[in-house]
Amino acid sequence: MFHQITSQRRALLAATFSALALVACGKKETPPPAPAAAAAPAAAPSPAPVKVYTVGTDAAYAPFEKMSASNEVEGLTVDLLKAAAAKGGFEVKFVNTPWEGIFKTLDSGERDIVASSVTITDERKQTMDFSKPYFDAVQLIAVKEDSKVAKFDDLKKLKVGVQTGTTGDEVVQKLLGKTSANIKRFESTPLALQELTAGGVSAVVADNGVVQHYIANNPNAKFKSVSDASFVAEQYGFAVKKGNAELLAKINTGIDAIKADGSYDTIMAKYFGAKPAAAAAPAASAPAPAASK
Repeated sequence: MFHQITSQRRALLAATFSALALVACGKKETPPPAPAAAAAPAAAPSPAPVKVYTVGTDAAYAPFEKMSASNEVEGLTVDLLKAAAAKGGFEVKFVNTPWEGIFKTLDSGERDIVASSVTITDERKQTMDFSKPYFDAVQLIAVKEDSKVAKFDDLKKLKVGVQTGTTGDEVVQKLLGKTSANIKRFESTPLALQELTAGGVSAVVADNGVVQHYIANNPNAKFKSVSDASFVAEQYGFAVKKGNAELLAKINTGIDAIKADGSYDTIMAKYFGAKPAAAAAPAASAPAPAASK
């Protein structure tokens, strides 16, 4: 009897273990949770767009500012400001703008910069700010080859052509009088020089670079130039609205950079030729070709 019970218990236990084994075999293990996906790296911030400034230029002042065959403003002034802008971290867009009224476009906001061979004067500093000087200039007298004009005082009784509002206009006013009928004013220096060809004026007073360029490129006009010791050396710069210190700093940074890396000299040589090698004891010479208004 004892043996029979024991056998039954053994059979029951065996059946129980078998059932448990079957349950264990049929259980699915839960896979471990997948690791959390790594956070996507933050996108790098987009670089700030380069600011583009609108530049007013009276493009009738070759070789400094003129219109190209494709109707684009070009010239030495354009090349200089573009090079300075690249170094100063900004861009420029040139717009042909008549000289008369060009400075008003700074106050109105139509132009951010005036780059038009502008002479730096104390009077102009009252209403606008200037960059560092980037060019030296001096006035010059243009007359016909057979003219007897030899100095500035010789113009006292003659009709003289000037571009309105330029420093040439100012010096002639001092000689002839502000309201003198002998002063004939034109919208551009080339127009004044054309009037000299036609005989409407006996002389034109303007910046030496423009006068020399015109004489060299118009040999049939048969002009000559006359300098005078009374003409004061001038400097010109890029003009901005009064108080625009941020833009002024960018321009000055660019001017310093192109003078330091040789770009300035390369641009000057493009229009006026390379500087002659300095002599040990250079003699006094005429000012290098330049221009200002």
